[in-house]
Amino acid sequence: MGRDQLANIVLKLGLTTILLAYFLIWLPQPVVGLSFIGLEMGEWVKFIPAVQAGNVSADRNLFYLPPITLGLMLLLWSSNWPNRRWKTWALRGLAILVALLAFPAVESFLDETANEWLLRLIWVASVVLLAFALLILTRLPEKLVWIGSWSLIAVLAFIGLLLPSWAYIAVRPFAADIIGAVVGFGPGFWLNGVAHLSILVVAIMKLRSES
Repeated sequence: MGRDQLANIVLKLGLTTILLAYFLIWLPQPVVGLSFIGLEMGEWVKFIPAVQAGNVSADRNLFYLPPITLGLMLLLWSSNWPNRRWKTWALRGLAILVALLAFPAVESFLDETANEWLLRLIWVASVVLLAFALLILTRLPEKLVWIGSWSLIAVLAFIGLLLPSWAYIAVRPFAADIIGAVVGFGPGFWLNGVAHLSILVVAIMKLRSES
């Protein structure tokens, strides 16, 4: 198995694992029957008094980043694919669907101030815009698009590794106070970090191969 083939396998596994991790438990607390998956974390933590008071350093919107980073990385991965292939647009459609996991609920628009959902709306819109911008970007020199895409994938992988993890670590002690027990780290938390880290390594390898 060649180096490029191995990198592509790791990339595919990493992208798949990010989605899987978002539906696995991040905050485990079986003692009191309280466990939350990644998809639920952003909604649940808004009820923590410290979050409502603005005493938590990390914004709760950071829990919605994994589907956004995943959607953007899927799009960038397909940046040099022919636009006429159905597989290209199937993947780009999948990227948009994944990003919609971060789309605010209808109740948010009605019951919450704009600062609670506007950032997520912008993130989702950026995924949709990039999907259509690729129609134009593919007209640029292939090597420029390739280097730019893998550079952005590396940045997104780092963001997806760092910021959601920071958000969970920042919220964890306040969640423990409410529950009255030690709060651990669920498999979703670890897999999200490992998956983003593996994609970061692949992106760096790809860029070094061109240097």
